[in-house]
Amino acid sequence: MAYLYLTIAVISEVVATLSLKAADEFTKLLPSILVIVGYGISFYFLMLCLRTIPVGITYALWSGFGIVIVAIGGRVIYHQVLDLPAIVGMTLIAIGVVTINIFSKAAIH
Repeated sequence: MAYLYLTIAVISEVVATLSLKAADEFTKLLPSILVIVGYGISFYFLMLCLRTIPVGITYALWSGFGIVIVAIGGRVIYHQVLDLPAIVGMTLIAIGVVTINIFSKAAIH
């Protein structure tokens, strides 16, 4: 269940983060609600993960997946282009997340 909770936490955090731009400094109601509710859901499910997964692993996975998915969402939704160093950096983050999941004894399997 911990990884299901982590997935929900990541998805809701991504929705909230991508909604920040659309909220236009909290002047637009629906995106502003998505920001507040999305982060609330994300932190709740992140808390549930901490029952099973160590905090460092939980945060590494949550933030790593979030960074990569938000960058892809920013490209698709807002047409923001990433340069080569950004792509390389995010690739390294993704490799780190995979390494943690496959090889770390601290992560639950």
